[in-house]
Amino acid sequence: MTDRADARSTEPWVLGISASHNGGACILQGDRIVVAIQEERLSRTKRDRIRSSRDSLAVAYCLQAAGIGPGDLDLVVVCAQEPVTSPEYDIAFNRQLALVSGKVPWLTIPHHLGHAAHAFATSGLDDAAILVVDGLGSPFEDMTPDEQSLVPDAAGGWEMISLYDASGTTIKPLEKHMIPNAGWLLMRPGAMPRFRSLGGMYSAVAAQLFGNPMEAGKVMGLAPFGTPTFAPEEFFTVEDGRFLFHDGIPGQFEHRRRWPECEQEYRNLARSVQGALEVAVDHLVDRLTSLSASRNLCYSGGVALNCIVNETLFRDPRFRDVYIPPAAEDSGIAIGAAYYGLWHLTGRNTHRTLRKDAVGRVYSRDEIDQAIQATPGVKVTRCGADEVLDATVSRLCGGEFAGWFQGASELGPRALGGRSIVADPRSPEAKDQLNGRVKAREAFQPFAPAILEDRAGEWFEVEGTSTASPFMLRVWPFKPGAAEQVPAVVHVDGTGRVETVSGDDEHPFYPLLERFARATGVPILLNTSFNGRGEPIVETPEDALWCMLENGLDFVVLEDRLVERDGSLRSILDLVPVLRAQQFTLDALLRPDGLAEKGPADTVLLVRVRTPWGVREERLPSVIHPVIAAIDGETDGWGVREKIGASTGSAPEPRQLAMALSQLRRSSVIELRARAEPTE
Repeated sequence: MTDRADARSTEPWVLGISASHNGGACILQGDRIVVAIQEERLSRTKRDRIRSSRDSLAVAYCLQAAGIGPGDLDLVVVCAQEPVTSPEYDIAFNRQLALVSGKVPWLTIPHHLGHAAHAFATSGLDDAAILVVDGLGSPFEDMTPDEQSLVPDAAGGWEMISLYDASGTTIKPLEKHMIPNAGWLLMRPGAMPRFRSLGGMYSAVAAQLFGNPMEAGKVMGLAPFGTPTFAPEEFFTVEDGRFLFHDGIPGQFEHRRRWPECEQEYRNLARSVQGALEVAVDHLVDRLTSLSASRNLCYSGGVALNCIVNETLFRDPRFRDVYIPPAAEDSGIAIGAAYYGLWHLTGRNTHRTLRKDAVGRVYSRDEIDQAIQATPGVKVTRCGADEVLDATVSRLCGGEFAGWFQGASELGPRALGGRSIVADPRSPEAKDQLNGRVKAREAFQPFAPAILEDRAGEWFEVEGTSTASPFMLRVWPFKPGAAEQVPAVVHVDGTGRVETVSGDDEHPFYPLLERFARATGVPILLNTSFNGRGEPIVETPEDALWCMLENGLDFVVLEDRLVERDGSLRSILDLVPVLRAQQFTLDALLRPDGLAEKGPADTVLLVRVRTPWGVREERLPSVIHPVIAAIDGETDGWGVREKIGASTGSAPEPRQLAMALSQLRRSSVIELRARAEPTE
């Protein structure tokens, strides 16, 4: 912890916390984002939730990166999705911020206000009409009095859509659409969920197609393959200005068959729900322009990650300027909460524009070298920026896939050159190989083109609109003859979800794109997130190296180091797993007639693990018990497999065990070490 006077300078320190799924934290010093991070990037658990009453790795990371302690903060602002009266979300119970209690003030704001503040504060605009659309926001009781006054009846409910007008430090609510009893997504065993919000509508289709309501991005990717067979009014109608959602479509899917079963039917369902969402947002924009005099639009909430809808807004002649923040989903609310707190303290909005989604901490050369030395099976083969760039371009042109780790990490869900996997877009095979070998995902999912911004007009149909898409939140059609040159980044409808890279802001992608363009004449690279299936985007150099080892990447560029396998590993099972967890607790189900059998349905292993940002708890399914029991710190993965077979009568498949060990490593439950060399 630093001395308060030295740490503060003359600007206040504000901590913002998004206490939600996709939880995150942000620290401002004055109007400058010092650091921001999602919880999932540190816990290595997708969409990890922050509860403001509990310790958070993201909060610890931000304090460490800022070089301050809790007592140096001038204000803490929490934006919670759950009722703030719940003990789970009462910051007064937070031990990590114990110094705050009674010394540093804190306040809470409702969910949609956090989204609105995030979008407006980072837009740089003087005024804006703001639209927030997601699955579920805050309950009526947690909304501000001005927001509550807009709810047409006393039933209350929960936010699903909010319209605001903003200028200076004032965000004025204009209209609220509510969900009764938080039932945004009504799950039904063996059937498609019913839905009561626009985010819920899209999530219900994701649940039916892919078994996971959080896979909305897959639905968006599948939609262009289909034909709309359901009209928008079959999903919802608008009556007296309010959305009324219908159950007829869920009623037609009373089964658990997932993609790729029912292939054409599911393609059409995806296209239908996309069309319904476009109609809904168009209606809301009509409403917003009738209520607000501003011709600037800020748009946020999880639904604002739908690039197809976004492009209609960017091309809408009713708006002079459109801004959608890169972390439009819930992690970005941490930034909104922090800026709201800053305005509360200073009464001043400096209208600082967020130009790059690069808000994590930067790792030093020493930290990178330490990570390389500590990771078994890797070696450095190139050093120095120019040599590494030349080697990277050459190997990409040879069909290899690279991890690209440069500078600070992105907060939002799109990899934008800080934590990316890159490939040559000219290769017809690259998409299928990358989807199959590295990402292990459905073949229909597209990859994004990253392009030098000053050359976007040569490749895409952008006449009449801005040629800026720095956050990969827009979709542009390729020009005639262009798509054939870069087949790996062209979607089935002839479009690309584009990231533009400017050369005037020290963008981490610019040197690579510029060097690739010089070598090939093509100013485009295939860009996708630096992660394997089911895991968050990498944050640390260690994460990046293990992602290479576990997911089939050919090499990784860590700043000015090119790293690849050293040939000593055939498999993760060649390594020795070593337990790191501090404590294991068997959580067994107690039934009225006594303690349940210790079977898979009845027990969970609760593990306390230490990370660089503090201790966290991990709940492991009981099927992992035999793996934990077989780890002795000396036996490699192949020996662990034999021990499991001896104790249970059935040895796991090598691939399954490798995946389990990788997951335990990501969760900090184990380390994986090289086998000790035999002594003479």
